[in-house]
Amino acid sequence: MLVLWCPDWPAVAAVAAAGSVLTRPAAVFHANRVVACTAVARTRNVRRGMRRREAESQCPDLAVFGVDEARDARLFENVAAAVEELVVGLEVVRPGLLAVPVAGAAGYFGGEPQLAEKLVDQVAAAAGVECQVGVSEGLFAATLAARQGVLVEPGRAAEFLAPLPVTELDQPGAERADLVGLLVRLGLRTLGAFAELGERDVVARFGRTGVLAHRLARGLSDRPPLRRSPPPELSLAESFDPVLARVDVAAFMAKKLGARFHAALADRGLACTRLGIYATTENGEQLGRVWRCAEPLTPQGVADRVRWQFEGWLKAAPGERPTAGVARLRLEPEETVEGRSLQLGLWRGSDPGAGPGEDEELAAERAGRAFVRVQGLLGPEGVVTPLLDGGRDPASRVRLIPWGDPRELAGPPDATWPARLPSPSPATVLEQPLPVQVVDDQGRPVGLTARKRLTAPPHGLRVAGGPPRPITGWAGPWPVTSGRRSTGPQQARLQLLLAAGENEAPEAVLVLCSGTENPLWTVEGSYD
Repeated sequence: MLVLWCPDWPAVAAVAAAGSVLTRPAAVFHANRVVACTAVARTRNVRRGMRRREAESQCPDLAVFGVDEARDARLFENVAAAVEELVVGLEVVRPGLLAVPVAGAAGYFGGEPQLAEKLVDQVAAAAGVECQVGVSEGLFAATLAARQGVLVEPGRAAEFLAPLPVTELDQPGAERADLVGLLVRLGLRTLGAFAELGERDVVARFGRTGVLAHRLARGLSDRPPLRRSPPPELSLAESFDPVLARVDVAAFMAKKLGARFHAALADRGLACTRLGIYATTENGEQLGRVWRCAEPLTPQGVADRVRWQFEGWLKAAPGERPTAGVARLRLEPEETVEGRSLQLGLWRGSDPGAGPGEDEELAAERAGRAFVRVQGLLGPEGVVTPLLDGGRDPASRVRLIPWGDPRELAGPPDATWPARLPSPSPATVLEQPLPVQVVDDQGRPVGLTARKRLTAPPHGLRVAGGPPRPITGWAGPWPVTSGRRSTGPQQARLQLLLAAGENEAPEAVLVLCSGTENPLWTVEGSYD
């Protein structure tokens, strides 16, 4: 297998999307740590895993970007299209990494070295990015060969892998960090040392995850070569009227199709590891791409790859994108394996104190499919999840994210926000603020001065012209500001403690006062 790898792809894609040049140091951050950086940034001592503050201290002019898988996949479509001009049957493993069968193409171009040279030149000329090529048996060994830019001789994959550190087993998406940490603590620091263990001992000590990793360390495929041939009826085809010409509409449809596709495979005890995405446009153009996955795809995994692929097709450069919207889409399970994770547990629900396991994962998948069906009836905004975000007031600190959309923070919740409302936050935030009146002990309206001070101590709160409810305590005011010079009315917030009334318990509320003349008071929330 031949693997083509574009180094630092998340950082390269982020720079390209921003319209910058690669001569400026740049890095992509997730959870305040570097996950990818450009070669220029590495020359300035920026490394993966480094905290943002440390990275910026090493490189003050570092360009900072966030993780965006859709951006990475969209721009990688240019690389895949460039490779497809020379070879057929390519499979996208993830943005930045693709695999192609080497036998036929190598024979056509006169050998593996000539094929590798052709691909590197083709990608540089057509997509404008650098890449490295490696050849070996199996995807794992070929990926590591691509990172070193070597062509491993047939039958020598295990010899090539032996001196490499065992940490190479923890590839993106493999989720083997715990296993790798255990192997290192046991003194197995190279792939060769791990490969020397007997398979029976590996099964007894590390289970199924260890067996799969052990096969990789020995230069074998992580899955046995004999797999089920997916029945033709497992393909899922859908026609669209009107056609799909927008990425957001395609993403919404992908969630429903992903759930149906996964459910059809699960009913037969199968799971998909290679997904073919084929589309026909309104003008008859044929589009197609195959995605290879290390682990069986979940409904969300299917939806993500369909969405990424549509981004690559519909947002391509002019002249490369389809001339019309997609009228028909077909999802093809190119390769399936036994859906081991689909088997229900024997002791379902017998141990309430047990941690999350396969049953909980299945319940989460079923709930996700139900949410997608509800969204199909009510629209994308019909199912939302809350996200605690950064902000100055309670309403802006909580955002509702449609189910399936990326839960990305607009700002760090724990950052220092000028004029931020102090804790505690209201237990209930009103969707529509309630207009009220606040009066002093003489019954006159209370307002704000030019310095955002109260004109008099608040004594009573009146709702809809009714009798004022006594105020027994208050705190504030806290001026409302956006952090920049504002030309709008003066605003400030207060916390008021209302006395108990007839059939009413004592209550604490958060109110907002706007304006110095004829002030407008509203209740924004209440405290338990």
